[in-house]
Amino acid sequence: MEKYYKIADLTVSMDTFGRTAKQAEPYLLQQHNSADIKIKSNWKQWKNTHPYLSDEDCEYLMTGSSFYAQLLDYNGLMLHSSAVVVDGKAYLFSANCGTGKSTHTKLWLKQFGEKAYILNDDKPALRLVNGTWYAYGTPWSGKYDISVNIGVPIAGIAMLERSEKNEITPWGGREAIFRIYCQTNRSKDEKLGIKILEQLDKLMVDVPIWKLRCNMEPEAAIVAYEAMSGEKWRK
Repeated sequence: MEKYYKIADLTVSMDTFGRTAKQAEPYLLQQHNSADIKIKSNWKQWKNTHPYLSDEDCEYLMTGSSFYAQLLDYNGLMLHSSAVVVDGKAYLFSANCGTGKSTHTKLWLKQFGEKAYILNDDKPALRLVNGTWYAYGTPWSGKYDISVNIGVPIAGIAMLERSEKNEITPWGGREAIFRIYCQTNRSKDEKLGIKILEQLDKLMVDVPIWKLRCNMEPEAAIVAYEAMSGEKWRK
């Protein structure tokens, strides 16, 4: 049965089951008028091309792909990242799988305690609303389903690399664009590709982008926070 959800401050209609339905429960709307985004259940097409995946995983991937593609029409996009919030501002850490995004944001939780929480640990939605970029929790939140159904202004985005030494520097230019593009919506459709680049252009003009080389010691969180927030860290 089709249900309605509030995701990234948009009304979304979809008929889900299994993993997607469970992770979408916190986003469920009791009252609604019409949908901004409509997700049709065509997960069986995914199953045909990904027979090694379970039905639930195919549906989870299909619904997420459909949502993030349509999000492009609402000044938004997906960034494969772990988003942590401190003092009402979101800090996003993006990298290839296995680099240590979630491990790094867990260091923030240890350092900042009750001041910090994870907004979304896998695929937060990013939207430009009234001149401000926000990160939002979504049901597409990774295997551990760590997400909160709110929107938080973005303080900065860091592309993370492993290093023995902790250092962070402002970043831009062609290399930065390519690295971030590799962690956003991916599509073979030319029109969608253009929309992605348009949103990335806005994002990189408005939001500070950083390159973070770090180890997995507590100091890494402090180094990142002091640069990205512009504040000295205090216990």
